[in-house]
Amino acid sequence: MSDCLFCRIVAGEIPADVVHETDRTLAFRDVNPQAPTHVLVIPKDHHATAGLLVGADPQLLAEVVAAAHAVAVQEGLATQDGPEPGYRLVANTGPAAGQTVHHLHLHVLGGRSLGWPPG
Repeated sequence: MSDCLFCRIVAGEIPADVVHETDRTLAFRDVNPQAPTHVLVIPKDHHATAGLLVGADPQLLAEVVAAAHAVAVQEGLATQDGPEPGYRLVANTGPAAGQTVHHLHLHVLGGRSLGWPPG
């Protein structure tokens, strides 16, 4: 989709600080980080939400989650086989949830305490 920001990043039309890439996923640093580590992980193909992606290509959704974990390991937020010290994955779905770019993306957040509830 030519008007989609993330599709344009995948196409190389808009620069991004890429930290991880596979044949079907791309991960890059958020330009407005909300934590010391804030990386966005996207499928290279355009899918607006997780629900639409799981209906179209459930394997790709699994690859996006696997890429998010790989980023967490690379960034020192997790080990290959465990969550220590820990990270958060967030997927906003729809305008009411705060989704502003309608291309599925997982936020990988970490590098500080992200305790729940926030505050």
